[in-house]
Amino acid sequence: MTSLTARRRRTGERVIKGALLACGVVAIAATVGIILSLAGETISFFRTVPILKFLTGREWAPTFDPARFGFLPLLTATLIVSGIAAVVAFPLGLGTAIYLSEFASSRVRKIVKPTLEVLAGIPTVVFGYFALLFVTPSLLQHLVPGVKVFNGLSAGIVVGIMILPLVASISEDAMRAVPMSLREAAFGLGSTKRVVARKVVVPAALSGIGAAFILGLSRAIGETMIVAIAAGQQPNLTADPRLGMETMTTYIVKTSLGDTPAGTIAYKTIFALGTTLFVMTLILNFFSQRFIRRFREQYE
Repeated sequence: MTSLTARRRRTGERVIKGALLACGVVAIAATVGIILSLAGETISFFRTVPILKFLTGREWAPTFDPARFGFLPLLTATLIVSGIAAVVAFPLGLGTAIYLSEFASSRVRKIVKPTLEVLAGIPTVVFGYFALLFVTPSLLQHLVPGVKVFNGLSAGIVVGIMILPLVASISEDAMRAVPMSLREAAFGLGSTKRVVARKVVVPAALSGIGAAFILGLSRAIGETMIVAIAAGQQPNLTADPRLGMETMTTYIVKTSLGDTPAGTIAYKTIFALGTTLFVMTLILNFFSQRFIRRFREQYE
């Protein structure tokens, strides 16, 4: 009977191991498929448009005559919106995570955390109209002079609100994974809860917090509907977030849903920008992995 139970256990472990391996293979295959779907049209685009002209050009007008393919206006808008979102989400998300992990009672945590995570289920188009119809006219135009109807500031603020649950949830999970013995040792030395949270828990969970920040920033860079509705659809090379601007994702969705004929150079810009976003996200993930490995080794 014991031998039969052991064989069943080994069989179950092999099945689980095979299922997990299949999940990993599917994820890798999906990534390879994305790369292949982008590669052909992207290579064709850069055979027509020099990559240096694409990276350094200051005007983006693929459908004009003559066409202009400088993507700096799109890149600038993407970075401005993502930067504002990070300024909103990172401190608020980290503060929320510290409160839920170190200060909130179990009853409060059971109420606050699910309520916060409800934000993650709201459709982004709703966030977009919230930015356009409430944040801009009711808040920003009264507080910030010169804000236009379509602007990067409201889009960035609302994108930050959208990614806040992601940052807070992952950061809080990382903090709760810190061994209780570290907290008890600090309390034994006379530290207060505030000191323990700031000097023990946050440094020990820094790898997970860093991963939360990188994932949140990647999500902000890839956001489409909020920026398409709130920031506008006019490529504008500016550093002023009060003005309208067009991000890379906004252009992609606008062109893919428009009347641009397949196979034209304007159509191929979708794939070139998609590849650019893919590379940007890949670079972020690369640095996040290095960051996580560095600090995980330090605190293990």
